[in-house]
Amino acid sequence: MSNNTPIATFDCYRTLIDFDLNRLALPIVQERLDEVGIDHDTFLDNLRVMRFQAVAEGPYRRYQDLVRSTLENVMLLHGARYEDAFGDQLVEEAKSLPVFPEVPEALRKLKEKGVQLAIISNSDRDFIPHHVKTIGVEFDYVITAEDAGWYKPRPGAFEHLFKTIDRDPSLVTHVAQGWEYDIMPAKQYGVRRIWVNRYGFKGSDFYQPYHEIQDLSTLPDFWNN
Repeated sequence: MSNNTPIATFDCYRTLIDFDLNRLALPIVQERLDEVGIDHDTFLDNLRVMRFQAVAEGPYRRYQDLVRSTLENVMLLHGARYEDAFGDQLVEEAKSLPVFPEVPEALRKLKEKGVQLAIISNSDRDFIPHHVKTIGVEFDYVITAEDAGWYKPRPGAFEHLFKTIDRDPSLVTHVAQGWEYDIMPAKQYGVRRIWVNRYGFKGSDFYQPYHEIQDLSTLPDFWNN
């Protein structure tokens, strides 16, 4: 029998946690970039694209290894010297990235309204607990790419999520900052989607209907009716 409790499913990184790997990576490797005159913005954009390619190309490989390998590969692309210590430092510093300030209160308000909370994250089982602890709110489900065997935006990740929470689509609201990782692929499942557009990106009429908010401070209002 399906659960009849409404549920909000969340992407974690850049939706709940201020998870900016590029911001962390640049100071770690900047000296090596400057040795060969690499444009920082170009380097970081290539790093972002390589991370997407790494998670999209196939079944699960350890996320922390992907973080390391994509940093190494983009440095190889630009002819900069890589050291294993760079990737290790990036992973370690990422464990301490902060929660967005409005998030804990918004999540607590949802719980008060009787809404269950779930995370579906492109992460590992031994990596995500650092960030759940930082958020400081108890989740009913915490699902990782390691659990699903796939990364978002691959269908296997979402299929595992919906199988796990066992809800009719009318009871599910998926909340995410990631346009290409979450908002686009979740359309096919018929759930309500709320795009947390923290950075003022451009959406698309093709993927309507979805709601757009700047941060989570107004999110509880969607359960007033």
